[in-house]
Amino acid sequence: MTFRLSLLVAASSLLLACSSGADNGSGPGGSGNVPTASNIQHLVVVIQENTAFDVYYGQYCKAATGSDPKCNDGPDCCEAGPATDPSGAQPTPLDDAAHGAFDPDHSADCMTKEINGGSMDRYVTGASGCSDARNFAYADAQVIQPYRDMAAQSALADRWFQPVVGSSSANDMYFATAKFEFTDNTKTPDADGAHCGLHGERSTLTDQSVGDLLADAGVPWAFYLQGYQAMVDANKQSISCADADPACPGGVNIYPCVYDPGDVPFQFYTRFRDNSKYMRDFSQLSKDLSAGRLPSVVFVKALGFRTEHPGYKSTIKDGVDFVTGFVDAIEKSSYADSTLILYTYDESGGFFDHVPPPPDSNVDGKAYGPRVPTMAIGPFAKQNFISHVTLEHSSVVKFIEWNWLDKATGELGARDAVVNNIGSLLDATKTGTAVPE
Repeated sequence: MTFRLSLLVAASSLLLACSSGADNGSGPGGSGNVPTASNIQHLVVVIQENTAFDVYYGQYCKAATGSDPKCNDGPDCCEAGPATDPSGAQPTPLDDAAHGAFDPDHSADCMTKEINGGSMDRYVTGASGCSDARNFAYADAQVIQPYRDMAAQSALADRWFQPVVGSSSANDMYFATAKFEFTDNTKTPDADGAHCGLHGERSTLTDQSVGDLLADAGVPWAFYLQGYQAMVDANKQSISCADADPACPGGVNIYPCVYDPGDVPFQFYTRFRDNSKYMRDFSQLSKDLSAGRLPSVVFVKALGFRTEHPGYKSTIKDGVDFVTGFVDAIEKSSYADSTLILYTYDESGGFFDHVPPPPDSNVDGKAYGPRVPTMAIGPFAKQNFISHVTLEHSSVVKFIEWNWLDKATGELGARDAVVNNIGSLLDATKTGTAVPE
């Protein structure tokens, strides 16, 4: 598939080196001949922010609301969002201007009230201090058309839930440890840039993460972060914060215009914190692609204003350009045939979604939050496919364990032991073996 290359202007000319000859990771820091359980040699997880499934795909899906379709062939096989919310309210049209003007309350307290035991009926009214008519919104079709075009060539998960009610950091942790660590954004890593974000007290965690499992097994992995090197350099010079990215509409040298470590779960761990082997500036990605050093497992995080986080004058378009440009970069590189891309969102951002979350996982006793848009992209993904399997961020951990760690899933003793794997999104004829669902 071909997507716009707007990212190249906004994100350090990523594509300039992508078409050069890579050697599938045999260079220093690359994946080399790391054995895998499937033909998938590289996993790239792009984590965007604060968007509910219905916001983007409620008007893309065509099956009747509440019909629970069992088919899987494209938008006719996923439920449309309702024409009105349970209170009878009409949806707010979410164009770039509306998106940048309002950030719904997405705390654990408000999400719990709005979900209301699965009734999903207090987003617009009924939850004091939380409900707002703008919480029920559908994105402008023209702005998100590139995502819908991508879905037509990829596998869309319509039952991927944020793993816990509440804000970004709490949900990000499930990509690392597959379990509950803290509520909302009450903690932040004691890392470069901690004072330039919007998170809580500085903290260090000591439990085991999937990063440890990979590192101990000799499997290369890295987190590529927009604005990271600028923040590291500012801290070295004892400058308060890095300069705001000139493209950021907010124009401030704090989130969302500069790098924020609170969105990077592995920064909570001493082994990985500001360790250049694992924490890399996004601009390094083009160099690693061209030099044949793409790690086996990669996480990608844009600056806040390119993550589709609402408010702060941020636009949906900037996020769409980032994701589609990045996908295009990978697909033009020598890694195209060996890479699975997962694109997802940390949490639903306080927006209405009509599908009740499942009960808690029976592992950490914490309730799931609403659905978030998630897609499997690339040669290993089913095309124009809708998966109805219940999935969440811990499913990424489970797949990493299965594919790179001798199929020994559940190694963290957390949700990775009980969640579904991502096989429902993947084409077994391309992966070479059936990835478990």
